[in-house]
Amino acid sequence: MTAADNDKPAINNGNPRHIAIIMDGNGRWAQKRLMPRIMGHYAGVKAVRKIVEYCAKENIEVLSLFAFSSENWRRPQDEVSLLMELFMNTLQSEVDKLDKNNIRLKIIGDKSAFPEKLREKIAAAEGQTAQNDGLTLLIAANYGGRWDITQALRQIVAGVKSGEIDEQAISEQLVNQYLVTAELPEPDLFIRSGGEERISNFLLWQLAYTEFYFTDALWPDFDQQALEKAIGSFKGRQRRFGHTGEQVIDNRVL
Repeated sequence: MTAADNDKPAINNGNPRHIAIIMDGNGRWAQKRLMPRIMGHYAGVKAVRKIVEYCAKENIEVLSLFAFSSENWRRPQDEVSLLMELFMNTLQSEVDKLDKNNIRLKIIGDKSAFPEKLREKIAAAEGQTAQNDGLTLLIAANYGGRWDITQALRQIVAGVKSGEIDEQAISEQLVNQYLVTAELPEPDLFIRSGGEERISNFLLWQLAYTEFYFTDALWPDFDQQALEKAIGSFKGRQRRFGHTGEQVIDNRVL
């Protein structure tokens, strides 16, 4: 470290308000252990519990988890069916614990493709936790960022046609109001486990100014220590939001 480095103001962003995670690597975790891929997803649920508990304890406002993308329907039918069963069973077994810990559950995505019984479980779980004001746990299921933007634009076009929306009033802010994450802060920190370095159609609009963190850890191995490391990386980054580095330092735009 040089004398010039000592003169630089320390950056500490504090904890992110909103963490978004692509939980990648469940299948590979199982295959490395000569186990069926679904066993990796069961192990992944255990990792989710630990991360949710940590975020609630650290007063993170929102934790968004990419559970099932709109592209995941292309996987083998047996695996998709088992994933749907796991999703439904996990909802049923975890909702009381979420409620007890003041966690609000919100499921985003095109739920029309799910079996009716699963849609009913989702509605019941969301309703049970709706008044909680601690951590918001956002589960993206049958979700795609392009789908989200498209459904928002469809609503806006319908509003313009009906006269409820002035065409001249269309703006980024208006589009944001029609996204499924409308009432939530945008992600500050995006994490992807499993070694891949892409966002895979997750929260495309919302990730505009998000800090990215990639790790080789497979999701079932992603624990509190791994999350603390990711948050530590976030805390040390200079968040410019279009400003120059000098402006950030001068005005403390961190």
